[in-house]
Amino acid sequence: MSTRTHHRACNLCEAICGLVIEVENDKVISIRGDKDDPLSRGHICPKAVALQDLYEDPDRLKKPVRRTDDGWEEISWEEAYTAVVTGLQKVEKDYGRSAIGIYLGNPNIHNYGSALYLPDFIRSIKTPNTFSATSADQLPHHLVAYWMFGHYFFLPVADVDRTSFMLILGANPLVSNGSLMTAPGFGKKMRAIQERGKVIVIDPRYSETATKADEHHFIRPGTDALLLLAMVQTLFAKEWVTLGHLEAHSKNLAELAAAVKKFTPTAVEELTGISAENIERITGEFVQAESAVCYGRMGVSTQEFGALCIWLVNLLNLLTGNFDKAGGAMFTSPAMDTVLPNRKGNIDRWRSRVSGYPERFGELPVAAMIEEMTTPGAGQIKAFVTSAGNPVLSTPNGQSLDKALAALDFMVSVDIYINETTKHANIILPPTSGLETSNYDVSFQTLAVRNTAKFSEACFEKTPEQRHDYEIFQELARRLRHGDYQPLAEKPEQMVDFALQTGAYGKTGLSLQQLKDQPSGVDLGPLQPVLPERLFTEDQKIDLAPKALLEDLERIAKKLATSTSVNDKFPLLLIGRRQLRSNNSWMHNSERLVKGGERCTLLIHPEDAGKYGIKEGQLVMVKSMAGAIDIKAEIKKEMMPGVVSIPHGWGHARSGVKMKVAQAHPGVSINDLTLPGFVDELSGNAAFSGVPVSVQKG
Repeated sequence: MSTRTHHRACNLCEAICGLVIEVENDKVISIRGDKDDPLSRGHICPKAVALQDLYEDPDRLKKPVRRTDDGWEEISWEEAYTAVVTGLQKVEKDYGRSAIGIYLGNPNIHNYGSALYLPDFIRSIKTPNTFSATSADQLPHHLVAYWMFGHYFFLPVADVDRTSFMLILGANPLVSNGSLMTAPGFGKKMRAIQERGKVIVIDPRYSETATKADEHHFIRPGTDALLLLAMVQTLFAKEWVTLGHLEAHSKNLAELAAAVKKFTPTAVEELTGISAENIERITGEFVQAESAVCYGRMGVSTQEFGALCIWLVNLLNLLTGNFDKAGGAMFTSPAMDTVLPNRKGNIDRWRSRVSGYPERFGELPVAAMIEEMTTPGAGQIKAFVTSAGNPVLSTPNGQSLDKALAALDFMVSVDIYINETTKHANIILPPTSGLETSNYDVSFQTLAVRNTAKFSEACFEKTPEQRHDYEIFQELARRLRHGDYQPLAEKPEQMVDFALQTGAYGKTGLSLQQLKDQPSGVDLGPLQPVLPERLFTEDQKIDLAPKALLEDLERIAKKLATSTSVNDKFPLLLIGRRQLRSNNSWMHNSERLVKGGERCTLLIHPEDAGKYGIKEGQLVMVKSMAGAIDIKAEIKKEMMPGVVSIPHGWGHARSGVKMKVAQAHPGVSINDLTLPGFVDELSGNAAFSGVPVSVQKG
């Protein structure tokens, strides 16, 4: 019997927990947390077993397939590449480059092959119609970083290992273990914060994190920006503002003070549901703490004032002297640095054809996808490429997108499954699974709460018939450019090694070989102050009041003039929720992750259930302007009255899907209720939080 031990970082979510995998005769026999991993220190969540399940999944594609009238048939890679290039070039010849659309799913950023080589493939198509999960998730973070700090990926991270006061809005890190804050084992970190001080959670749901926090406050969905504005206003009114060592490196403080003056705690308390007294008290506690940090994530970025929320989170940290300081909001010093001066990002270089959404960092918002496919005229999308994405379940109004994809002239998907989206493809090109590839977490090491570096070698060799993701993108780029394409390096390992040796730790001897020699990872120490040297703005100053954000205050000011009266037709507000054994829709084909009680339920407060005559476990109909779904009700006091919740990523009952386990636990899709036109107008990010709905007995 041949037994070996394999170390790697789990790449199924942002936490990148270190794993020790025991393999016997080329079969996984155990997966456990790696206590020697300097970032996760032995922490592991239930999702880790899905690496084995994905590898062994009989539904996973390993060879290219072509859709025919009689079903799917396997074809050779040569046939597949030829069909893809021929199909795309025909659409370009008939309709122009704008007739091709591209959608990039979240898993791309979790694999360094895709992260490093997908951009070359996209440039080979040269379409303005590129979309990604970014604008269904974190686009406000990037846009605000671009305006304030001069670089779209220069994102501050909460220094949770040293803070003594943490204010959490629209996030559930006890379940996610951080998002845009790689913090595996957050539960232990949170308890340590509480030993030093306090954790407060602001959320329309009494979430898993809220139940363990020192304090929780319900907030009306979509009003987080008003709460934060009142807190910033309080800082000025109480003369609590202090920029610390960044005072000489910041600008527009006076303009900011004037702009927030009318957003007093009293002015916003009715709309937010949080009393003026509590707003002032929490602000005071934040100021008085030895160190403090405000952290806001999905719930604040995916709402109609997402960019304002992220700006104000940054301001709360900046104006209290808790920025670029131990225990506050800090920046990493990554071994492989992706925050480069020549890649600061660009915005508004073109607009979408139908609604005129501005381009952000090379992409248009997913809110524009359906109308760009269905509205006739020059530039209408006729062909579509997806990579590791399932937008039918993850972007607004999935039912309409489902129909739009079915009407395309041509579609190709790079994916391991025939799912709700890829079932419409003419050709599917499957890359290797996680255990068959090496990996370096290019993005999430840059967002980690501690500076570390780790390289994961492949656990299993791919078969001669399989292709890695980067090999697929390289070959397509070569063919689309008629052979006139040469990547910077043939393999991603080479790119990582070069970046490590020329990066901040290269002079200490850090290299790819060193990481291979230390498979649990290398500890590079806690986060350190890096400002003002790392600022990317032209004048080397933090812009506290970017013009676009100041102007957007006029839009939110209109909310102050509105009442909290209920919409008679859609009286409830819908929010999503994150679940520990789930991240994206493709994890639902693991029996171990979906077993147990039904998790795709509608959470509703007892008062609302009584008002609409709803009983526990009853099938109810939830309606919005986009559509209707039937779902079981789960009556919980954890919901704020007037607010209901459905988890994301479900909805596997559609025909044509080839994922047996997922179809046996289908649930329903929250995005059959969300609206393409409901966006943060400033960033273009989809607004999933606060969708007006009605609930009635089924």
